[in-house]
Amino acid sequence: MKLLTKLPFMVLLAVFSLSSCTTDSLDDKADAMALSLVTPEAKTIEVEILERINNHRLSLGLSPLADMEIVKSVAFSHTDYMVDKDEVSHHNFFTRSEYLKSHAGAKTVTENVAYGYSSAEAVVRAWIKSEAHKENLEGDFTNFDISAEKNEDGRWYYTNIFIKK
Repeated sequence: MKLLTKLPFMVLLAVFSLSSCTTDSLDDKADAMALSLVTPEAKTIEVEILERINNHRLSLGLSPLADMEIVKSVAFSHTDYMVDKDEVSHHNFFTRSEYLKSHAGAKTVTENVAYGYSSAEAVVRAWIKSEAHKENLEGDFTNFDISAEKNEDGRWYYTNIFIKK
C-alpha cells in the first residue's frame, strides 16, 4: 500500500528530472532550426492536400484552416530529415512544437506524417481512415501547412503540421 502512495510522486519526480535535462538542449535545437529554415515554393501536390483537408473540414461544418509560411518551413525541415534518414517518423516533434509556440504564437501543435502515397487524394484518404490522423485533420486548429518531398527512389514523404493560435 505504501508503494501505491509513493508511485505518483516517483513518476512526477522522474518527469521533472527528464525535462530539466532536456530544456537547455531544446533552446540550442530551436536556435539551430531557426537558422536552417527555408520555405520552398508550394508544389501542386501540397496545394491539393491542403485543399482536400479543408474540403473535408467544410463538409463536416468545420472552419477551414489558413496556411502559414513558418509552419510550412518547419514541416519542410522535418520532411527533409525523413528523406535523409529514409524513414517516416515523428522524431524531434517536441522541438518543432516548441519552435512554433515560440515563433508562431501557437498554443497547440500536432502533426501527421506519411510515406509512399503518390497522390494528394491517396494520402488524405489514408489520414481520414486512421482515427488518430483524422482527429488532427478535424481538430480545433487555426493554421496548417504541409511539405511533400521525394526521396531518391521517387517515393513521397509528407509532414502536415496543424497549430492553434
